[in-house]
Amino acid sequence: MTLPMTAHDPALVAHVLKRVEQERVRFINLQFTDVVGMVKSVTIPVEQLEDCIEHGKWFDGSSIEGFARIAESDMYLMPDLTTFAILPWERGPNTTARIICWVYNPNGELFQGDPRAVLARVMAEAREMGFIYNTGPELEFFLFKRDGSGRIAPLPHDQAGYFDFSTDLASHVRKEMINALQAMGIRVETAHHEVAAGQHEIDFEYADALRSADQAVTLRYTLKAIAQQHGLHATFMPKPIYGINGSGMHVHQSLFTLDGENAFVDPNDEYGLSDIAKHFIAGQLYHARGMCAVLAPLVNSYKRLVPGYEAPVYISWARVNRSALIRVPRVSPGKLKATRVELRCPDPSCNPYLAFAVMLKCGLDGIKRRLPVPEPVEENLYTFEADDLAKRKIATLPGSLGEALAELERDEVVQEALGPHVYERFLEAKRMEWDSYRTYVSPWELERYLEEF
Repeated sequence: MTLPMTAHDPALVAHVLKRVEQERVRFINLQFTDVVGMVKSVTIPVEQLEDCIEHGKWFDGSSIEGFARIAESDMYLMPDLTTFAILPWERGPNTTARIICWVYNPNGELFQGDPRAVLARVMAEAREMGFIYNTGPELEFFLFKRDGSGRIAPLPHDQAGYFDFSTDLASHVRKEMINALQAMGIRVETAHHEVAAGQHEIDFEYADALRSADQAVTLRYTLKAIAQQHGLHATFMPKPIYGINGSGMHVHQSLFTLDGENAFVDPNDEYGLSDIAKHFIAGQLYHARGMCAVLAPLVNSYKRLVPGYEAPVYISWARVNRSALIRVPRVSPGKLKATRVELRCPDPSCNPYLAFAVMLKCGLDGIKRRLPVPEPVEENLYTFEADDLAKRKIATLPGSLGEALAELERDEVVQEALGPHVYERFLEAKRMEWDSYRTYVSPWELERYLEEF
């Protein structure tokens, strides 16, 4: 992929303007994300769209998390018209569409603090090496009830389990979520109830990493909007309930050559993997601890990454072993082109643009350095004692956000993937989050210690 240009394809401009007229769109939300992945939006009346397409729309970046300081606040948004979609829940007298934008500096250069630009830059590096990076994230989420005043009650919407049908109270809600996603151009593949009570998953079509990152961001706020219409709250918090499974965002990945062949395939290999795939896996394993703060970015993320709840904590790879960090899913006979590897530690609170950027960069580092992949571990790692792990040289992921940030500060490849601007702002924001957490006196501590000591 090449970095975006300010010029637009005339045919695409005409197509978007025609849809705007046909659908009687009144407003356009110009969207982008901040460094931590929160969606930001500037709304313009539809009469401003043509001028925006031609010249962009200026905004103040000084108040956006991880963007600019006050002295360098002026920036402008250039719409990526391929992302035009009408918001299904905002049809009517004020029908509203959204367009995801690139962020530019006043000098006409792409802003290096834009997470979407971070991913585009690493994908351009991959393309120079002859590869297109494809991803398929699987986002899990919980549906919680609201009380009479509309506040979120910490109660799951149902008590169903994995793939349950008769006790799944949200099957109709998921169907409406699917309808909304497909109306926005996201091709959904499957949807089902997950393992924990009130937990669900909706998966969409595999695509190049930039498009699937766009779709992951879109999925999160779409599901929240549809849940709200049903008096529910959809949360992508990694571990909202103690003692049950948390929510992950397993990411399927592959590299394709520029002529459309899957570079991960070797039909003569035991696992069906080429040397390129093995070096890619080795790179991600090598940098797993350094990537973790970006892939699992919350204090709460590390309450999911513990043994016993299907979340991976051991830095290893395998085929059938779901306790491994990287898994090689089986493919149907005759479908070798679907060969991929699945990274299982990311969670849905991450910024998908930054997550995919560091995952790709670390995999490419393994290819460049021809890192050897360790032996796969097919045993259940949760049953291993410390001595067993040491003998097999199996390390673990960081146990807290503080530890993950320390690893990030040591990993120059992950820092390079983020770029100096995003790395510094991300680290600063997450250090503040960690310091706030570690100095907070929690109800658990008061209950445990107040009377005893």
